[in-house]
Amino acid sequence: MNDAERKRRFDALARRYVDDLFRFGVWLCGDPTLANDLVQETFLRAWKAIDKLKDAGAAKSWLITILRREYARTFERKVPPLTDIDNVVVAEELELTPEDRTERDMLRKAMMELDKKYREPLVLQTIMGLSITEIASELELTESAVMTRVFRAREKLKEKLRPSEGRGNVHELT
Repeated sequence: MNDAERKRRFDALARRYVDDLFRFGVWLCGDPTLANDLVQETFLRAWKAIDKLKDAGAAKSWLITILRREYARTFERKVPPLTDIDNVVVAEELELTPEDRTERDMLRKAMMELDKKYREPLVLQTIMGLSITEIASELELTESAVMTRVFRAREKLKEKLRPSEGRGNVHELT
């Protein structure tokens, strides 16, 4: 593959998957700045190994794998800086109502509390839009195992978010 074709192939991958990778990165780490760094590192590694990607249909899973590994590496090589909470300015989210933000935060918190074996397939399906087959390949599981884990994850979320006395209504998960 010549340099021009290599660059064209990489640019097409980057344009197509940058938003998906960023969204997945934010879900993994909960920090948009770190997620942006993870995406940049992912693309750097992808650029170096682009010649090894033989099947363009597997590009999304390939990039997600790289991003997951980069996230794991952050704990090996970096100690996150501590920030004095008195100096933190929280940006307003004008597009969401307070109720929407509360509901979203409750759902996200409940998802993050799930065991990793349930959380990962659910996030890959709902946030990344991967199919059961793609998730099975990504996590090296059978398709039936993925379907079971996604089903159980949803059931556990329903249970966690089920309205109880003293707690507000939360929309039913579908």
